[in-house]
Amino acid sequence: MLAAALGAALTFGAPAALAGTAPVAPSGASAPAPRAAAPASQSATWAAGTRAYLVITAPGDSSAVRSAVTANGGTVFSNFDAIGVIVAHSASASFASTMRGVSGVQQVGATRTSDVPADAYNPALPANPAQSTTPAGEPVRADMSQIKADQAWAVTTGSSSVKVGILDTGVDDQHQDLAPNFNAADSVSCAYGKPDTRAGAWRDVDTHGTHVAGTIAAAKNGKGVVGVAPSVKISAVRVAEPGNSFFFAENTICGFVWAGDHGFKVTNNSYYTDPWQFNCPDNIDQAAIIEGVKRAQEYAEGKGSLQVAAAGNENYDLAHKTTDSASPNDSTPVTRTITNACLDIPTELPGVVTVAANGTGTTKASFSNFGAGVIDVAAPGSDVYSTLPGGKYGTKSGTSMATPHVVGVAALLASANPGITPAQLRDKLATQANDIACPSDGRCTGTAANNSFFGEGQVDALKAVGGSTPPAGKYFENTADFAINDNATVESPITVSGVTGNAPATLKVGVDIKHTYIGDLKVDLVAPDGSVYTLSNRTGGSTDNIVQTFTVNASSEVANGVWKLRVNDNANSDTGKIDAWNLTF
Repeated sequence: MLAAALGAALTFGAPAALAGTAPVAPSGASAPAPRAAAPASQSATWAAGTRAYLVITAPGDSSAVRSAVTANGGTVFSNFDAIGVIVAHSASASFASTMRGVSGVQQVGATRTSDVPADAYNPALPANPAQSTTPAGEPVRADMSQIKADQAWAVTTGSSSVKVGILDTGVDDQHQDLAPNFNAADSVSCAYGKPDTRAGAWRDVDTHGTHVAGTIAAAKNGKGVVGVAPSVKISAVRVAEPGNSFFFAENTICGFVWAGDHGFKVTNNSYYTDPWQFNCPDNIDQAAIIEGVKRAQEYAEGKGSLQVAAAGNENYDLAHKTTDSASPNDSTPVTRTITNACLDIPTELPGVVTVAANGTGTTKASFSNFGAGVIDVAAPGSDVYSTLPGGKYGTKSGTSMATPHVVGVAALLASANPGITPAQLRDKLATQANDIACPSDGRCTGTAANNSFFGEGQVDALKAVGGSTPPAGKYFENTADFAINDNATVESPITVSGVTGNAPATLKVGVDIKHTYIGDLKVDLVAPDGSVYTLSNRTGGSTDNIVQTFTVNASSEVANGVWKLRVNDNANSDTGKIDAWNLTF
């Protein structure tokens, strides 16, 4: 999760709920800016003392309950009839107790212990930062090789038909390493609990969401970094509020419903739901938060979306809860006694994949939360280098940083298994993970196959896409773009050198062609002597893009020389480009 809220900081103990606690900042990072004061009222409807509430009723028509909200001193800020959740605002101290007595109302709970900001009624658009120039070169990072993502790319870089939602502080869609894969049509701000579809409302109000986005799907474009699944589509769902980066329950509910309605195959959730690090069902307000977020998660899953969430950065045993000293983080935290009935949400909700962080190799990151029966899988989360707003890059640590590695692997799994359900995706995430035995640490319980530190183990992108061993031989790639025009032929060359003898009988040809209506295309591999090996001959109909690895028996061909990928367009109207291609000998 965001290590404790991103809100005021990216360090341990930060007041907001990024990755369970805000993400851990790298050593030497600058101190966080102070939390901004509530802006002056921008709407006549805002008043000091206004609080937000979840009013829970039966799914379906909530018009009668919404009328009761208005009649009892409240206003309906937003409503999600499909799950029976109304977000109400009121400055009346008796609003919640009164509404609990209304027919049809099942639960009512305050979502915060602070006032709703005036910005909720007239939200300011986040900044659109100027972009720095990224130098050429994108060396493979240690975290990517650790989970064999670099080897998986020789098989597939993912499918552009797979949509990933990043529920976070927002994403800088202008970043040149993210723009190629950014899906603005399905991006939104859910800050304050209401969809804001204005262009740019999804942009980053911190740096956290942009960093997460790069780990998932930074483009394989020869500069900066490469994400685990560099060809899938990413959408920003900003659930953090500006100035403090709080992730209140109504924001998360809005985000999950949006994810379900917009076809996200998987979502990244590197935060916990503010203001309570743990929500306890014996507290009337927190019980409503649990129910509301749970319904939204179930709705998204029912629509085909798998939620993946960070375990948190407090080095805390989630299977043996005793105290909570960080809540409520939007006012004055107090120390309270808690039990395992109290939940860190969304990460401990049923159906959500909970991610712990590895340090170097297969160690446990010192900050990572753990817990038998709680942790599902683990991934690198220490000193992860990724994208930052304004075309920049930087390093962060936290389970917030581990989670997008798992989301990227899930996106590769979904790319390789069209139509896969969330339940099947959860199972595959478990089976592809590599077992990690407990270290010499008495807190780690269980077996190598499943334990309290690492769950099922560390994710393995290569296994996720069907590989079991690294691709044999040398690897060559051309990432330059070659336009594919109507009724025209284009060739992209790769010069192979340093390979002894002939090409193998299992030459791997990785193809990434961006083109609408691929039934127009004939795709051939041309050997140095001019021999032609057909890879795809006008198949696929109206499907978009060819992102696939082909196996060619090229054993009669001398390996060294200039190989070409030839693409012939045989119809009008649809054009595209050779985005990249590669050879593995």
